[in-house]
Amino acid sequence: METVEEQKQRILVVDDHSIVRRGFATLINQQRDMIVCGEAETAEEALRQIENCRPDLAIIDLSLKDSISGIDLIREIKRQFPGVLMLVVSMHDEGLYTERVLRAGAKGYIMKQEVDSEMIRALRCVLNGGVYLSENMNSQILSGDGTRRTRYSESMIEQLSDREFEVFRLLGRGLGTRRIAETLNVGIKTVETFRSRIKEKLGIEDGNQLVQVAVEWAVRNGIT
Repeated sequence: METVEEQKQRILVVDDHSIVRRGFATLINQQRDMIVCGEAETAEEALRQIENCRPDLAIIDLSLKDSISGIDLIREIKRQFPGVLMLVVSMHDEGLYTERVLRAGAKGYIMKQEVDSEMIRALRCVLNGGVYLSENMNSQILSGDGTRRTRYSESMIEQLSDREFEVFRLLGRGLGTRRIAETLNVGIKTVETFRSRIKEKLGIEDGNQLVQVAVEWAVRNGIT
């Protein structure tokens, strides 16, 4: 016979800030039907924790301490542990990332400023087989509303693949080619190839202009 603890749905919290992980754990552990079974601050640690504690759902931040992006971690969890549900909780603008994380395999997206009022509702929605999006994002995606795309139409960000988008974002944070290669754990030539593809897709002629566009975009969207 299962104990009360064994009957609760198990949640893994993946975030690179310990105070955030503790806050999530406090909120979740107060619920009668769920419990935090583990925490991780890197993608590598998250994969180990999933192997060890077998969560029903993983809460994932998009910015982690190691070279794997949150989106890449989502893909890897889906590949290695297809039964684990995933909910992204991030400070980044939902308009930039929601469709990307859903394509990668997550089942919901919630911005950190909405956590206090929406976290538990989002968790229960995903655990019950649903997809959680804010009302605004849900209506835009379901209706095909072009407003969100128009907002970023000057740089046509939606044309970029997920990895191209990561390179563009890191350029916007002021990282050079070598540092981007180290961050993404790829070769310098690979980053240069991505830069060339980004320039082609965005209609940008040279590297300096690409950096300028990326930085302006990052400042406009609060990417740090």
